[in-house]
Amino acid sequence: MSRATEDSNRRMLRARDAMDRAYAEPLDVPALARIAQVSEAHFTRTFRATFGETPHRYLQRRRVERAMFLLRETDRSVTEICFAVGFGSLGTFSRTFRSIVGRSPREYRKSAKTTGVPICFAMSWTRPHS
Repeated sequence: MSRATEDSNRRMLRARDAMDRAYAEPLDVPALARIAQVSEAHFTRTFRATFGETPHRYLQRRRVERAMFLLRETDRSVTEICFAVGFGSLGTFSRTFRSIVGRSPREYRKSAKTTGVPICFAMSWTRPHS
């Protein structure tokens, strides 16, 4: 691996780590490109080439993963969870959740049951795949 590729990967990891830490905050491509210290167009292209999905889709998936946990483990309303994980509207949250998970947040909550298996297995089985 060349030094330039290593440097590029580090920059993309820095931006992805920022998304993981601040998933509930408003994040946009210009802010993430500044974190990675590259132009916006270069950031989007390089992020997708490095991680296999756009920055926007990655952030949506992280938010949905967190929402899945909250739906399973809390009694908070779907609307509360929607805003807690960083979505600005319930409609966008529900549509995105369904496209990633395959069912609505309410349907997911109804079907999510504690199974008595180690949490690492449960997390692996329930991780959304887009």
